[in-house]
Amino acid sequence: MKFVTFEKKDGTIKAGLLLGQDYVIDLNEATDGVLPDNLIEFLDHNEELLEKSSGLLSLSNENKGVYPLSELKLKAPLPQPRSFRDFYAFEQHVKRARENRGLKMVTEWYEIPVFYFSNHLAIKGPNDEIALPIKCDWLDYELEIACIIGKKGRNIRAEEADDHIFGYCILNDWSARDLQRKEMKVGLGPAKGKDFATSIGPWIVTKDEFKSLKIGKGFNLAMSARVNGVTLSEGNWKDIYFSFAEMIERASEDVTLYPGEIIGSGTVGTGCILELGAKVHRWLKPGDDIELEIERLGVLKNTIV
Repeated sequence: MKFVTFEKKDGTIKAGLLLGQDYVIDLNEATDGVLPDNLIEFLDHNEELLEKSSGLLSLSNENKGVYPLSELKLKAPLPQPRSFRDFYAFEQHVKRARENRGLKMVTEWYEIPVFYFSNHLAIKGPNDEIALPIKCDWLDYELEIACIIGKKGRNIRAEEADDHIFGYCILNDWSARDLQRKEMKVGLGPAKGKDFATSIGPWIVTKDEFKSLKIGKGFNLAMSARVNGVTLSEGNWKDIYFSFAEMIERASEDVTLYPGEIIGSGTVGTGCILELGAKVHRWLKPGDDIELEIERLGVLKNTIV
């Protein structure tokens, strides 16, 4: 199933479920209020609500609460997630990004999956405009996967972590590289280089749709990024070094995770301009259209302004 948050013509924002490729079911309206009108509340009770949601897929486009997708504006599926941790889980990206800064790999990277907290209140959705930070000249995209937590847990073991995953979506961790480079010299981690925007969407796909594609620690799903229609990045989820289960185990050590929290994978190999280098493409500027695509997860497009 594919869950969305959408805006109707009257400005109301609701939680929905994709019906085929062209329609959206308003979860709340179609069930006369039985299902909530937002996905955070839905995630709080998703273990009991998923079955009720699946029954809606038998509706036709003439039923109450079913709307043409063309008449709606898709928002970020979780406009205000409870938190956002972003990991660093693809070895190729880490190696190349460090090499470009004259740094070697550190052994600790292979020992523990590491992450930073970003701004969960600066989430953008599909087709949203991304404002170039005032002091930024080196704007970059990052091609990532987001995992949505669907079950509360603390000190979760990796072998049990899949039970805590609701689904996945595309994530673009926008980066002001010049701001990031300066602040990282202090050794505290990225902040102003990252906190202005993160895009997710266009929908959240439930984890059951990926079982047959499992390879190693990831899934055999192609990932790509285009700038103004030109493909710059190509990778595959199956190349991930740390699984989402291992990330969840690390994130939940001595901490309770709650439904509605987001965990990012970090950038896939070749998945940003920093890694590709200036010879491949300049930094992003106003007017650029950026499209991230992952098989089964759709296309997430944004424009720089």
